[in-house]
Amino acid sequence: MAKEVISKTILVDKVAEAAGVSKKDTKAVIDALLETVKDSVKADAEIRLIGFGTFKKAHRNARSGRNPQTGETIEIKASDSLAFKSSVKY
Repeated sequence: MAKEVISKTILVDKVAEAAGVSKKDTKAVIDALLETVKDSVKADAEIRLIGFGTFKKAHRNARSGRNPQTGETIEIKASDSLAFKSSVKY
């Protein structure tokens, strides 16, 4: 049995129905939420939503890697990315 994949459009539909709000307003709120999370984490904030999870910046140090096509050793630059850790127990 395949997992259900919920796109942003389907998420907007489900939230709008659950909240009894228009899809247009729901999409605006979801877009604003996602942008706020991205911008805040980029500015080194940690967002904790009790009962849901935590968004924070994850840092990866520079490291050596291999080009899978040529086998050549390459240097991979340090990078930051958005990380999420769920606090929901199933």
